[in-house]
Amino acid sequence: MSDERGNAVLEFTFLGVLLMVPLTYVLLTVLAVQKAAYAVTAAAREAGRMFVTASDEDSGRARADDAARLALRDHGLPATPVQITCETEPCLTPGASVRISVSTRVRLPFVPDVLGRAPASVRVTGRHDGVVDRFRSAG
Repeated sequence: MSDERGNAVLEFTFLGVLLMVPLTYVLLTVLAVQKAAYAVTAAAREAGRMFVTASDEDSGRARADDAARLALRDHGLPATPVQITCETEPCLTPGASVRISVSTRVRLPFVPDVLGRAPASVRVTGRHDGVVDRFRSAG
């Protein structure tokens, strides 16, 4: 019989590292994508609220951009443009539905840039459907 004293600790350590490194990477990736998902959802919701409560379309778009920028900044993400799609023209017709979309790309952690591009990233989009108040004043 060979002497195997001490090998269990070595095997346990080796297998622990071998299993924990990929698990840690997957966890970091999922957390980064989930953080961005929360951020764009909050940004779209706040932008939608600001847009449908505005007095006119131009100020509504400006307010929506500001609200989305603040929500994304609160989550540590860069500002991205807000896309507003209106069901009717003009956009702020009482009772009309408005769709707000905010998108961003999330880089996967520890993946290096290749030729100046981030090869591994995930697009995350948040959408909010807002309804212009039916009883809003026409002013």
